[in-house]
Formats: sequence, structure tokens, C-alpha cells
Amino acid sequence: MRHPVRILVAELIGTFVLVIGGPGTAILATGGFFQTGSVQVLGVAFAFGLALLAMAYAIGSVSGCHINPAVTVGLWLNGKIEAALVPVYVVAQLAGAALGGLVIWVIASGGPGDFDPSDKNFAVNGWANLSPGGFGFNAMVVTEIVMTAILVFVVLSTTHRAFTPAAGGLVVGLTLTLIHLISIPVDNTSVNPARSFGVAVFAGGDAIEQLWAFFVFPVIGAVVGAAAWYLVGDVRVPAEAGPGAPLGDTA
Repeated sequence: MRHPVRILVAELIGTFVLVIGGPGTAILATGGFFQTGSVQVLGVAFAFGLALLAMAYAIGSVSGCHINPAVTVGLWLNGKIEAALVPVYVVAQLAGAALGGLVIWVIASGGPGDFDPSDKNFAVNGWANLSPGGFGFNAMVVTEIVMTAILVFVVLSTTHRAFTPAAGGLVVGLTLTLIHLISIPVDNTSVNPARSFGVAVFAGGDAIEQLWAFFVFPVIGAVVGAAAWYLVGDVRVPAEAGPGAPLGDTA
């Protein structure tokens, strides 16, 4: 079994960086603070992808760089990690996300005006009044299930010998970028319960009321993605490193 403490610390740091990179960009580098130079949807999507890419190389050799409870569930369902480690991953991811949300709040509070995090200005996930494009509940459900399934499917595809660790980090990072380009207008893109939790706990309001959905539907999507890979993947190929398994792990 991999070392639980090292995994906990690595996943906490990785999820912290993901939240700083993704929601942090959405909060600090778009219209709220930076109206004349907003990075807009494209910039936010790349921020998420680059954060995941950087962390895949930084902590992939320690924890596999899940930094997402849904990814952890998908990897566990396909036998890539031990069941006893799942709580370690999830606790670390939620703690890292909350710490990231706190740091963003502190930084934003140093800007012009009296910043108060809310479900309108803190990059929360949601539908109806919280959807950037006004999409409803059903659209959110389909989006979270399908997009998370795609993410988990791609992560699993990188966890065997046929995929080099370097290529794995790049592919998964670009996949997360693509997912955000597609789905930011729908619900601000979760596909990651920790990412949603890390901002909702500070924004409060409807973000907290709708938070349950961004635990339930990404996990359902993870099950779908894991099942799809089980049908497609070659189980004869030994597990290998990638963003979903420690770099150099051939077990």
C-alpha cells in the first residue's frame, strides 16, 4: 500500500493549487476585478487544465494526482487504488480545496472595494440562477455526468504501460481544458466535488443549497466512465503511471 500520509499531503497541495488556478482565475482575472483585460472563458478553461498538468508532474509520483474525489472513485472501481486509501484521498482533496478557497478570499479582499464572497462572485457551480447561461437542472445533470465520465475515462486510459507518464499529464490536462470550454456556460463546470466544495463553503447561499448535486452527479459520471473503460481497456496490459497512478508504479 502507498504511504497514506504522503498521499494526504500531496493531494491536499494538489487540490489547493487546482482551486487557486481554476476558480482563482475565474474570480480574479475576469470581469469582476479585471474588466479591461478579462481572460474570459478560454482563459479560465486553460487555467484549470494547466493547474492539473502542473500538479500531475509535481505530485504524480506520490499520489497519482487525483485531486478530485470523482477521479478517486473511478480509479478505485477499476482496481487502481486500495479501498482503504479512498477516504485519505477524499479528505485531503476537500481540505485542500477549502484552503484554496480561503486563500482566494483573502487575496480578493485586498482588491478595490469591499469584497464579500457570495454565490454571485465566487466561481460557484450551479443551475438556474447560478448558471452563467441560465441552464436548468436537467442540463446540469447531463453535463456533470457526461463530462465527468469523459474525464475519468481519459484518466484511466493513461494508467497502463502503453501510456508514458509525460504524455498522461498533458492529455488529462488538455481534457480538463476541453471539458471547461464545453460546460462553463452550463454550470461553471464542476466534474470535481472538491472544486465545488472549496468555493461554496465561503460563498454560502444557493451555492450551499445546490452543492449536493456536485457531489452526486460527478460521482455517477465517474461510475459511468469507469464502466466504459472496463469495457474498452485491455485488462491484460499491466497498470502503469499517469495522472491516475504514481509515476513509475508498475503494480
